[in-house]
Amino acid sequence: MAETGGQITHRRVLNIAIPIVISNATVPILGVVDTGVVGQMGLAAPIGAVGIGAIIISSIYWIFGFLRMGTTGLTSQAHGAGRGGEVTALLVRAMLTGAAGGLLIILLQWPLFWGAFRISPASEEVETLARGYMAIRVWSAPAAIAIFGVTGWLIALERTRGVLLLQLWMNGLNILLDIWFVLGLGWGVQGVAFATFLAEWSGLALALWLCRDAFASPAWRDWDRLFDAGRLRRMLVVNSDILIRSLMLMGIFVSFLFLGSDFGDATLAANHILLQFIEITAYALDGFAFSAETLVGQAVGASSIARLRRSIFVATLWALVGTLLLSIVFAVWGGAIVDLMAKALEVQAEARIYLPYMVLVPLLGVASWMLDGIFIGATRTTDMRNMSVLSTAAFVAAVLMLVPDYGNHGLWIAFLFSFVARAMTLAARYPALERATEAGAL
Repeated sequence: MAETGGQITHRRVLNIAIPIVISNATVPILGVVDTGVVGQMGLAAPIGAVGIGAIIISSIYWIFGFLRMGTTGLTSQAHGAGRGGEVTALLVRAMLTGAAGGLLIILLQWPLFWGAFRISPASEEVETLARGYMAIRVWSAPAAIAIFGVTGWLIALERTRGVLLLQLWMNGLNILLDIWFVLGLGWGVQGVAFATFLAEWSGLALALWLCRDAFASPAWRDWDRLFDAGRLRRMLVVNSDILIRSLMLMGIFVSFLFLGSDFGDATLAANHILLQFIEITAYALDGFAFSAETLVGQAVGASSIARLRRSIFVATLWALVGTLLLSIVFAVWGGAIVDLMAKALEVQAEARIYLPYMVLVPLLGVASWMLDGIFIGATRTTDMRNMSVLSTAAFVAAVLMLVPDYGNHGLWIAFLFSFVARAMTLAARYPALERATEAGAL
C-alpha cells in the first residue's frame, strides 16, 4: 500500500492527478464509438435507442456515485492513521455495498425503466430498442457500482495509475467489442449492450486483481470488523450526506436545462453545447480535487495540520494552473469548439453570445470543486450537505431575481453564482475542519 509519510510535493500531487485527467479524457471517446458503430446501420432509431438507454442506465448508476467519494475519504483517513485492517475492511464494505446496490437495480428494473420512459418518452421503435439495450446492460449493475467503490479505494491509496489502467481496459475492450459485435456480427443495439456488459464485468475482475494485496491479509474476512455497527453507521452517514449533496447539485443542472427551454430551441441547444465546456472543466480539474481528497484524508487521519495545509496548498496551486489554461483555451478557441459541435448557424450564433460565461466557469468554479475535494477527504459530509442546500437556495433566489429581466443571461449568472455560493459557504466551514483535525475528532 502507498506510504502515508513523506513530503507533500508537487510531483506527488501530479502523480495522483495526471492519471485521473487522462482517465477522464477516455470517457467521451466511448460514447462517440457507441454512437458511431450503430450509426453505420443507416437508421435513426438505433442511434436514439443507444443514446437514451445509456443516459437512463448512467443516471440510475449515478445515484450510487457517493460510493466513490465516501470510500476515498474514509479510506484515506484510515490509511493516514495507520489502521491497515480498516483500510482493507473499507474495500470489502464498498464492494458489498456496490453488489447490493446492483442487485437492487436488477430487482427494480421494470419500475425504474417504466418511470424513466414516462419522464422522457420516445417513439415506440426507439423505446423498444432501448428497453432491449437496458435489459442486457442492467445485469452488469453489481460490477459497475462495485467499481465505484474500488476506484475510490485506489484513489485514497494514491494508486491512480491503477484507476487509469482500469479505465483504459474497460473502454478499450468495450470499443473493440462494439466493433466486432455490431459491425462484424451484425448484432445492432444489443451488440453495444453486450460489449458494455462484458467490459464492466471484466473491469471488476481487473479491479480485484489491482487490489490483490488487500486480500492477502486476513482482515478482509474479519467479519466482526466488517459488520461493526459503529463503522457501518459512519459509512451510512457519510454516503447519505454525499448523496443528498449530489442530488442538490443535480437539481441545479436539471433546473438550468428546463428553464433554458423557455427561451426557444436555439437557446436551449446553445446552453446544452456550452454545458459541455463545464463538463470538460470538471474532467480536467477532477485530478487535482482527487489529489486533495487523498492527501487531506491522510493528513486528517494523522491529525496533522501542517500536512493538511500543505496538501491543500499544492493541490490548489496546480488546479489554478489548470484553471488559467482552460480559461485561455475557451477565450481563444471557444468559438471554434462551438462550430465543431453544432452546424446550425442560429445555434452557433446563440452559443457565441454566451461564450464569455464559459471563460468564467473555470475561474469561478475552481474554488467550489477544490473545497469539495477537501471536505470529502476530511469526511465533513454534513457540511457539504448543508452548504449544497444553501447554494441551491442561492441559485433559486438568483433565478427569481435575474431571469425575469435578463432572460438567459440571468440564468447563466445565477448558474455561475451557485458555484460561488457553494465555495463561500464551504470556506466559512473550513476553520471548523481544521479545529476537528487538530483535536483528532474526525
